[in-house]
Amino acid sequence: MTISFEMTLDGVFDQMEQWFDPEDPGVQRASDALVFGADAVLLGRESYEFFREYWPAQTDDRGFAAHYNALPKFVASTTLSGPLDWNATLIEGDVAEAVRSLRERYESIISHGYGGLAATLVDAGLVDEIHAGIHPFIVGNARDRLRTPHPVSLRLLDAQTYDSGIIAARYAPA
Repeated sequence: MTISFEMTLDGVFDQMEQWFDPEDPGVQRASDALVFGADAVLLGRESYEFFREYWPAQTDDRGFAAHYNALPKFVASTTLSGPLDWNATLIEGDVAEAVRSLRERYESIISHGYGGLAATLVDAGLVDEIHAGIHPFIVGNARDRLRTPHPVSLRLLDAQTYDSGIIAARYAPA
């Protein structure tokens, strides 16, 4: 399972219209590698609600949007009720157990964002890699996000820099 997120240097995940450039060639290469290599997506409620409004209306020459929209999605939420749209299934019950079961069915699961769901997955030892796109912006009003119940030691697998100043870092639990 791979968790992927984009953030500013000061840890802002939202307000993306101020700092995220989806046309950046480095971002597109990293996104393509991650999404075209995936066979399922795991999302928390906030990411699901945002993405299901955005992605179905998108098209592109790379086939990225069509592939992403077609992937089976699993949503961890205690406030949503099923059935869900956009090829999504609500996870009911223990999230860690459900993800263990999903890992038996799907070879490559990706999850976007680093909120409560990501913290749960990291704490349960279910994360193989964390991909962080660090953008060269300081927004100044970051929400607390990168939280886990326990300290988590990571080891750097790879880091790339793009002409735009973005750093794409890949980590694995140490």
